[in-house]
Parts: sequence; structure tokens; C-alpha cells
Amino acid sequence: MFASFALWPKFGRLTTSLGLGLSLLAGTLLSPATAQAEGQIRIAEQFGIVYLLLNVVRDQHLIEKYGKAEGIDIQVDWTQLSGGAAINDALLSGSVDIAGAGVGPLLTIWDRTYGRQNVKAVASLGNFPYYLVSNNPKVKSIADFTDQDRIALPAVGVSVQSRFLQYAAARQWGDKAFDRLDKYTVAVPHPDATAALVAGGTELTGHFSNPPFQEQALENPNVHVVLNSYDLLGPNSPTLLFATEKFRNDNPKTYQAFVDALAEAAEFAQKDKGAAADTYLRVTKARIDRAALLKIIENPQFEFSVTPKNTYSLAEFLYRVGAIKHKPESWKDYFFQDAKLLQGS
Repeated sequence: MFASFALWPKFGRLTTSLGLGLSLLAGTLLSPATAQAEGQIRIAEQFGIVYLLLNVVRDQHLIEKYGKAEGIDIQVDWTQLSGGAAINDALLSGSVDIAGAGVGPLLTIWDRTYGRQNVKAVASLGNFPYYLVSNNPKVKSIADFTDQDRIALPAVGVSVQSRFLQYAAARQWGDKAFDRLDKYTVAVPHPDATAALVAGGTELTGHFSNPPFQEQALENPNVHVVLNSYDLLGPNSPTLLFATEKFRNDNPKTYQAFVDALAEAAEFAQKDKGAAADTYLRVTKARIDRAALLKIIENPQFEFSVTPKNTYSLAEFLYRVGAIKHKPESWKDYFFQDAKLLQGS
């Protein structure tokens, strides 16, 4: 069911090797890249069902289709990374043009590039609950984590899971203690973290996950939900796509083809969950039973949409605790204003 995984006597060895691997990967991506001309687009995605719209776009060659309608042949390159930090570095280095990551990394890079590269979100990938799960029976709430526990998430401090955890900590102990649980977090890709949590035997006892990994972990009776992101913010758009202002301005036809492709993919996935499940399996080669996958996708809390929902509460929180320096007045400050977005939040 999961990707290959080896167990370590001490989880520190795991984080070290993973950190080195991600550093090497990031180093490859950070090598000098030539400027992209109209008709080329490089997209970085991560792991999970939340990226299904990109799977549909890729499978049906929708960017290419809309490009042809505008009279251009578009070359599309796809890259898969793990963690918002690596994604943000790749975007700022010019190695990718469209970055797929959580609203946490988006707000970080929007703040960091404010008035310069002006990175903003292009669209949402949909609304999905993210679960913090644990195999430690003593952990019933976030207040029960101790020095003996480690919580896996895609990127420490910057990933949307990390920001959700900080938001929860602030609600539990006050804004001044928003980062109280950061010392327990480690950066591990979702497939490996899920395998480790299910297998047990390491210091990793928690995982702030996403679909389908959280549902796969919960098939094990020793794993339970500690926190649901919807309990924090209500239905929300945790994962977004973003780009630099320069790419948008320099490549208007390519950019518009991407936006149109994404909108068509969202309509396709929302209307035909079975076909969406088949696309996910075909593109990702994920080792998950189709019936189990379809059950996840048909969760009424899932919505495939390009329109962002409930992102501003997190943005306001990050400014309040000093995690970002610029205060957005609304969600429109960190989203490019394209007609496909309609009315977001």
C-alpha cells in the first residue's frame, strides 16, 4: 500500500537522511535556469489527492489544448517535490513557473517577495480536511504531545500543516505560544511518514497528513485522529498554486491556458468522481485500492474548485504572531485576480 520504507532505530537518522536527500534535490533545482519564453511552463507539485486537478490537467493535456486555441504550442514540464520550502526555493530560483503547495508556503513567499517578485496564488486546488493523526494512545489532543513524540509534516515551520499546528497551539495556549509544538516536528514526505506511523517502532508518533495518506493510516486500529483542520478554520482551501508576477506578465497566453485548463479539470473532477479516481491512479501509479480511493474522494467535505475558501483567517493569524511582515487586507492581496476565481475568501 505504501512506498518502500526502511525503519531506523532512532528517528533522528531518518530526518538526517531525508534532509540530505531534499537538500540535494533542491540543489539540483536551484541550478541556474534560463528564462522561459511564451509557450513553456514548468509545474512543481507534491504528493496526495489534493493535487488531483493537476493529474487531470496532465492526463488530458489540457494546457496544450488551450494553448492551441490561442495559436501556440505549449511545452509542459512536471516536477514532484516534498515540502513548501523546497517548492518556494524552486520558484524563486527560476527552476519552475507554477508552484503547488499549501497556503502556509504561499503566504510566506508572498510576504518575502512583496514589492519585488510579487509571488501570488493563481488558484485553489479545492477544499479538503487535513488530519493530524497519531499512533500514541496517550495523545488525545495536541496538549498531550511530549518530548517523547515527533510529528511528521512536509516542511517544518512553513508547510500548511505546520501553520495549522501553530494555529491550533495559539488557540490552546495563546498567541505567544503559537510555536510551542514546533520542537516536536520533523520534515518527512507523506508516503514515508504514513508508513512509519503504521509500522511503529520509531520516535515518530504523529503525522499532520493529507488525503489519501491520512485515510490509509487510519485503516490501522492503532492510529487515530487528534485534530481535523476543519475544526480550526471550517471548510478551507489548504493547497494552492502560485507564480511570480513576471511569469504571468511575460507569458499571458501560456498563463491563461493554464488557468483555463485548471478550471476545466476542477469541473471534470467535481462532476465525475469515478473518472477522477481513475485519473489519479493512472497518473500517480499510487498503490491504493480504487474503491478505497473513491470512498475518500466522495467524502462530502471534499470539493474540487479553483475558488479559494477560508484562507484569510490563516493569513491574519500569521501576521498577528509575526510570521509574516505584511498584512493582507483580504485574500485578494495574495491572489492574482483572474475571472476564473469568482468570489473567494
